[in-house]
Amino acid sequence: MTKSLHDEPESWPLIGTEDLYRDHWVMALRRDEIRAPQGGETFARLVLEHPGAVVVLAVDEDEQVLCLRQYRHPAARRFVELPAGLLDGEDEAPLDVARRELREEAGLEATEWVALTSAYSSPGISAELIHYFLARGLTEVDRDFDPRHEEAEMEVFWAPYSELYDAAVSGRVTDAPLVVAVLVAHAQGLVGR
Repeated sequence: MTKSLHDEPESWPLIGTEDLYRDHWVMALRRDEIRAPQGGETFARLVLEHPGAVVVLAVDEDEQVLCLRQYRHPAARRFVELPAGLLDGEDEAPLDVARRELREEAGLEATEWVALTSAYSSPGISAELIHYFLARGLTEVDRDFDPRHEEAEMEVFWAPYSELYDAAVSGRVTDAPLVVAVLVAHAQGLVGR
């Protein structure tokens, strides 16, 4: 019989921790010294503290997806992305953040929201949990947002879902949150039927 297929919470003994970088922003970098539960030598792991994020797959009545084209310095690339953003506070609900980001980045509101999935983006270094949403029933609203830095150069455009799906499957678009949102929505039969 196969063991149940699910992730399980677990915490190994923390021997010590050291802040490597921490400021006023929502992320920080620390070095933890841990030990396996059965004992043995201790070892270090870097941890990027992250509050979590949301990604919004906004689809109109013609199966067009609201996309962004944005420069990302660490990868030295301009990516095709979806509206997304960080949870700014511990008490901020992911759906509220999704609504805010859709308004700020795209100037849209949605009447229909579906939670697609939640997934850890890189659990070997961070506890960043991304919450994915499908938004429909879109209407234009004021952005009430002053874009700065890379966001000031962000391009907003619409793409047919079928073309975005093909681009994700073929590897022409490589932003992981976009790929996850597009594939999960398709697998659930919510888009691209």
